[in-house]
Amino acid sequence: MPDAEPIPVSLVLTTEADRERAEALALALLERGLVTCVSLHPVVSLYRWQGQLERSEEVQLLLKTSTGKLEALRRSLLELHSYDTPEWIHWQASSAGSYGRWLLEPLPLSPGGGPPAPAGRPGDGGPAG
Repeated sequence: MPDAEPIPVSLVLTTEADRERAEALALALLERGLVTCVSLHPVVSLYRWQGQLERSEEVQLLLKTSTGKLEALRRSLLELHSYDTPEWIHWQASSAGSYGRWLLEPLPLSPGGGPPAPAGRPGDGGPAG
């Protein structure tokens, strides 16, 4: 049975113009060690911009990190993002058990340079997204 001790984590939402840019941003943040996991979701965004109503197909990124890395993550996201005014919404959450501990671990990249391979099924090894 997983332990129920809550582990504080920070979640951040941002969007990118397309999947290629979203994946490039996610990989750069992972390589810098600022996030442990990034989930990508295609979305349709409706919003006001410079006095006009806009509609865009974008990719939303859910960034998962520790509270201590939040400011460095914000600075890097502003530096790397393709938008002049990127979305930056963050909140504190908690996760219990091994998933929360995994989110806070400093994970080295595999020798091939990419992130560790995801697990097959829940309970088969490392966590997935």
